[in-house]
Amino acid sequence: MKKQWLYTLLFFVSINLNAQEFKTPVDYLNYIGKEQENISRSMWKYTSAVAHSKSARRIDNTRKLLVKSIQTASKKIAALKDGYKGDTEYRNQILEYLSISEKNINEEYDKIIDMQEVAEQSYDAMEAYIMTRDLVNKKIDTENEKAELAQKNFCSKYNITLSENTSELGKKIKISNEVFAYHTELYLIFFKANVTDLYLSNAIEKNDIGGIQQNAATLIQYADEGLEKLKSIKPFGTDNSMVLITKKALEFYKEQGQQFVPKIVEFMMFNEKFETAKKTLESKSDKDRTKEEIDNYNNMVKQVNKEIDNYNKINNTNFQEKNNIINQWNTTGDNFISSHVPIG
Repeated sequence: MKKQWLYTLLFFVSINLNAQEFKTPVDYLNYIGKEQENISRSMWKYTSAVAHSKSARRIDNTRKLLVKSIQTASKKIAALKDGYKGDTEYRNQILEYLSISEKNINEEYDKIIDMQEVAEQSYDAMEAYIMTRDLVNKKIDTENEKAELAQKNFCSKYNITLSENTSELGKKIKISNEVFAYHTELYLIFFKANVTDLYLSNAIEKNDIGGIQQNAATLIQYADEGLEKLKSIKPFGTDNSMVLITKKALEFYKEQGQQFVPKIVEFMMFNEKFETAKKTLESKSDKDRTKEEIDNYNNMVKQVNKEIDNYNKINNTNFQEKNNIINQWNTTGDNFISSHVPIG
């Protein structure tokens, strides 16, 4: 279930400059723009690696290259101490943007990884992890917007015509953001039931009948809530695979709570009854045991052996079906991301 989904919220506009009489400020703008473009290329390589690579090493290597490209750009732009003829507002805003981007991509990354380690232990932890991850991206996005505004102000101040046509790279990043956001929405719906099923499995392992019944009721509730939410989620373009696999998983969890769990509880209650009868019989001496007690116990031994065999069968079947559903969801999610996030 561990899969790292990171948004890349940097957005760069292509600039079409037409200000021949303002050649010097244009050169200044182009110089900074070139550094931004280098960063955007590194950011895209990172986004693509997250979407298409299963190698944690490759993903982390592209992250390190991204940080290095930010550091390189920062040094070059910081060297422009006087900005353009003493006007440093645009330069300073770009440096602020790069500084925050580096800090969040570099330092905050480790915090997010630490949160991811425990995210799957509860829905609240998973939600907190995703919110923190999105907050980091939002900080970068906010600073990027400030940088874009500073760019516009610079152009306005020096009468430079700025055409805000989204670049091909910008389009790819925008699509990627939408893909990851859509996947996350479906994942949270699936995960809420999935983690409740984990609690249910733990209760079964402990023979905790009260815990089993409580978690089964919650599982059915979350499955119903999820199925209701799915009704309002449209396909991603023409791709409805994520909705369909999530629906299939929720229907399985609901059926598990309604049909599998009662059989488990019935077996456990019978087993408790058998253990009580066994202890009662063993506590008596041979001469104090009645024929009725002995016959009743022998019949229960035969019955419990049948129940154990039946329990093992339905438990194994449920376990296999559950694993198949989880594997199908993960595979569908991987395929969804890899097929919709552009390559290269």
